[in-house]
Amino acid sequence: MRRFIARFLPILAAGLLAACSGGKEEAKGPIVLAASSLQESLEEVADGWVKEGHPRPVLSFAATSALARQIEQGAPADLFLSADEEWMDKLEQKQLIAPGSRKTLLGNTLVLIAPAGGKDVVDLSNPASLTAALGKGPLAVADPDAVPAGKYARAAFTALGLWPAVEAKLARAENVRAAMALVERGEAPLGVVYGSDAMASAKVRVVATFPENSHPPIHYPVGQIKGSANAEAAAFRDYLQGDAAMGVFRRHGFTAAPVD
Repeated sequence: MRRFIARFLPILAAGLLAACSGGKEEAKGPIVLAASSLQESLEEVADGWVKEGHPRPVLSFAATSALARQIEQGAPADLFLSADEEWMDKLEQKQLIAPGSRKTLLGNTLVLIAPAGGKDVVDLSNPASLTAALGKGPLAVADPDAVPAGKYARAAFTALGLWPAVEAKLARAENVRAAMALVERGEAPLGVVYGSDAMASAKVRVVATFPENSHPPIHYPVGQIKGSANAEAAAFRDYLQGDAAMGVFRRHGFTAAPVD
């Protein structure tokens, strides 16, 4: 409960700021709840939006699962960027996403990482290769029971017949960036993150890329929260789909999602 409150309070504070700051231009930007893997890219996209004369969006990053639950609890927000379709589906089923506002925005890859500095790679088709690299572990992953990156990881290991070899060695992190931090600090010899996450850190290296057909497609949908009254929310959502924003996302390792 304390961890939930700690994640919720910054968003509540952002909402109060937007409601109470009167004439301050920054307060007019939409409140955006986004998957933690989007941090660097979305900050850069927001910079471009501001340069075009718009007020800066208020960006809050956490695990998709945590953000979705905050929306369910009434957290003040205008847009939601999820790291999978499932959590967006759940919010739509509860009628918390404005009809017609959902769009599949991005794709990504799933990779196995190790601390930077080594040269060895892992052959995911060879269980002995993974076992040797992992040793006693742990294997850093986002919580596979709730967080999209962890759910993709479990699906991939299961499809490759490797789940029994790793399940007991998991270090379950609250989001994908927390999982990567364990590898960055040398507290885990291996971790599973998105390809874009690995690109964002000089402290890790990719030792294997999971086959696309080993896990569900990695999609990032965006949707406007039902009841959002921010005048900039819909426009910023459209901007995310434009050439300038997509160029930023691609540079950070994301791919364009299939047309839906």
